Amino acid sequence: MPESKKKSASDAPAESRRTPRVRRKKAAEPEKGPKAAKAAKAKEAKAEVRSLEAGRVHVYSLDGDVVKSVDLPTVFQGEVRSDLIRRAVTAAQANRRQPYGPGRRSGAKHSVRWSGKGHGVSRVPRIRGSMTGAQAPGTVGGRRAHPPRVEKVWAKKVNENERRLARNAALAAVKEVTIVSARGHAFKEELSLPVVIEDGIETLQPDGGATQEGVKILDRLGVYADVERAKDGRHVRAGRGKMRGRRYRQPRSLLVVVKDPAKVRRLFGNLPGVEVVSPAGLSAEVLAPGGDPGRLTMFSEGALEVLRSWSP
Repeated sequence: MPESKKKSASDAPAESRRTPRVRRKKAAEPEKGPKAAKAAKAKEAKAEVRSLEAGRVHVYSLDGDVVKSVDLPTVFQGEVRSDLIRRAVTAAQANRRQPYGPGRRSGAKHSVRWSGKGHGVSRVPRIRGSMTGAQAPGTVGGRRAHPPRVEKVWAKKVNENERRLARNAALAAVKEVTIVSARGHAFKEELSLPVVIEDGIETLQPDGGATQEGVKILDRLGVYADVERAKDGRHVRAGRGKMRGRRYRQPRSLLVVVKDPAKVRRLFGNLPGVEVVSPAGLSAEVLAPGGDPGRLTMFSEGALEVLRSWSP
């Protein structure tokens, strides 16, 4: 390289030369607020639920905290058979139907005559002294052509084994989060299903209102949103049934299974859509209202232990 070029490079001003970059120290992260801490706690709870082995659930205290985890009874490990569930529920609904039909002389209480053929009018029986048709099917106030008969048998038979399999299939569905969510129930994502609560729920003696205490317990567990969903879903029935003593339709919400329903019913019996039953009262219709499996269910520890003796 020529000397002139070397000289010009060496004589360059110092400002034009690159200076090494100095990394700035990161500012100290601000302390997490209460909302951030709550979100982190919820995230940890979700991770803990995912880490649960298949066939295990958490046991929650009355304050909503995780006490321990237990294995589900083998009756929960069966296959979810929607066809069996729908068949058993349809039979249970049919067996509750009462015989109905019109009176023997309904629509036939008129004084009518038939003038015979050849008068250029239809052969409908007519009220005496007028041309008004009556009593025949198709006339105003006349009888029905093919009315429902009281002797009709509405009942449907289901084998005992089939009924038992339908109940077990409905039990297997209550532990599936996707099926319970698809049914429309609202609950916290980090809950393990079915919800299992300690036996203190059966011996609880509230100081104030029993229902108020029940609402607090459900709110701590994260399932009270489903009770509000059922409350908001109450609506006037479509059709003539609104005139026949069944004006409103009420969605089903939480199912509470305990060993002594009489005591626990004081806490939850007045909440809309909530039912309290014993293990002996479980059936496909209670666990899957309308034949749709996946009802949100809460067991006490004692009630869950009763199911361990059930055959799958």
